[in-house]
Amino acid sequence: MSTNNPFDSGAGDWQPPDLGRSLTEGRALRSTLLSGLAWACALLASVPLLSVLYMLIVRGGSRLSLELFTELPPAGFEEGGGFGNAIVGTFVTVGIGALISIPFGILAAVFLAELGPDSKLASWARFCAKTLTGLPSILAGVFAYALVVLTTGTYSAPAGGVALALLMLPTVVLTAEEAMKMVTQKMKDAAYGMGCTRTQVIMKVVLPTALPGILTGVMLAIARAAGETAPLLFTALFSNFWLLEEGEMHLMAPIASLSVLIYNFSGMPFDNQIELAWAASLVLVMFVLIFNIVSRVFGQSKA
Repeated sequence: MSTNNPFDSGAGDWQPPDLGRSLTEGRALRSTLLSGLAWACALLASVPLLSVLYMLIVRGGSRLSLELFTELPPAGFEEGGGFGNAIVGTFVTVGIGALISIPFGILAAVFLAELGPDSKLASWARFCAKTLTGLPSILAGVFAYALVVLTTGTYSAPAGGVALALLMLPTVVLTAEEAMKMVTQKMKDAAYGMGCTRTQVIMKVVLPTALPGILTGVMLAIARAAGETAPLLFTALFSNFWLLEEGEMHLMAPIASLSVLIYNFSGMPFDNQIELAWAASLVLVMFVLIFNIVSRVFGQSKA
């Protein structure tokens, strides 16, 4: 009886097909070239970042010491010194900006994503938020100067915080809204089916599920605000003194910050101040990097 089974002895000439990948085949060659191009572009894009990090570590790392974090900036012809007050001032101004922008930004995102996503107010709010993302930072400083500095009659930490909050707000709003939109409708329908109110669904389902995305937006907003200089020149100015002196907090007075210190010292003709500017740049980058890592780890642990 004849058979078509290729494994029979009568089909000894049959050979299995070659399933190996041929690099000369059209699609394989195109895929290899595009993959190589993508890797080359990724490496090329990382060159500026690695170059900046290398320069900061080489130029600023040699000056790192404990006195940088505990002493005040030196005068023109003085040696040594530090920028401890600028570190404190950076945390204070960015903290004030975060306290203003994060609550309002998340509340606005809740309205845009859950309460009135298709309303005219939501449409105008999105347009305003997207417009603010491209707002020059110096204009935020001018706005805070007119709103806070001229009203209070002095440069201060709250004035700097208001300027930074204006820059942080659109990033928080837009990223939080997108994160909330990613929460599946099935999860919300299940909560409604269990008898939850809209407030409970938002507080117990939407916000916890969207927390990693919200934290990413907050992280990006704070990272941007920490390196801003122009708004603080109009609002917080600079100071060579500690924020807390003799048990009194001088919030309504000019306050130092790392970005303004870098701006001031980098243009001075003194080697000591230029070295401090490089060291301050390295410290500022390290702070932003550490905050990014902590926020990412916290966001993933809550996911």
